[in-house]
Amino acid sequence: MKRFLLCPLIGAILFGMLLSCSEEQDFTQFDDLSITPTVASGIFYLESDEETINNVPAGPFYDQTVNFDAFNEEFVAERLLEGTITYEIENTTSKRLEVTIEFLDEGGNVLDTEFFDIDPNLPETYTREVTYGPTGKSLNILAATDGLRISGNNQSDTTSVSPDSEPKVILRSAAEFLFRLK
Repeated sequence: MKRFLLCPLIGAILFGMLLSCSEEQDFTQFDDLSITPTVASGIFYLESDEETINNVPAGPFYDQTVNFDAFNEEFVAERLLEGTITYEIENTTSKRLEVTIEFLDEGGNVLDTEFFDIDPNLPETYTREVTYGPTGKSLNILAATDGLRISGNNQSDTTSVSPDSEPKVILRSAAEFLFRLK
């Protein structure tokens, strides 16, 4: 008889312990969740040696349009909160250079332009950060950008040569974008 009473008693105690150790789950926490990841990426890299620049008598020594469809999905463009594009320039050539970067929409229309007047023989890397969003340029520029047109022009002669052993110009760019996913 003791066994007969002991099994239900142990079962009742275990059931009571299970109920006392659990709490009701609150699944509405998902509504309060805010996810804002930062995505970093390189955009383009331009490098040209002084010999190539000297071999182009007139016009641009570099002219290229690159695809930039980072925001071609409506879902991504609508959730963009802010962005920063960082440009770094090194110039060890004897050339004064102009570099223009144009942000183009799908139809090839210019949305924005970044212009660089680059001195010859830069002693250190020049850096420029351009912000988009509440504290900078309009986010619509980034959201509508479909391509970038990059051109580099020699503003010096075609005969001078830098004393550097491997003179070249390097322009690199990287971007960080902040999104709200939820």
